[in-house]
Amino acid sequence: MCVRNDGYEASLERNKIYAVLPDDEAEHDGDLRVVDESGEDYLFSADRFVAIEVPAAVRKSLLKAAQADSPFH
Repeated sequence: MCVRNDGYEASLERNKIYAVLPDDEAEHDGDLRVVDESGEDYLFSADRFVAIEVPAAVRKSLLKAAQADSPFH
């Protein structure tokens, strides 16, 4: 869930749940690959987000939608 969107108000909404795509290199650098408001995935600093637990069906739905829109699928 996004907790800080300063400087990225058009791309991220505070308190909104975003899908995070796996990217080990980005995570190693302190970033997350997030599907933002444009429907595309971009790297954002991980400190803009907090991980939350969502039901498996919601997680599956979010990841499926994010991967369908991603060039990495």
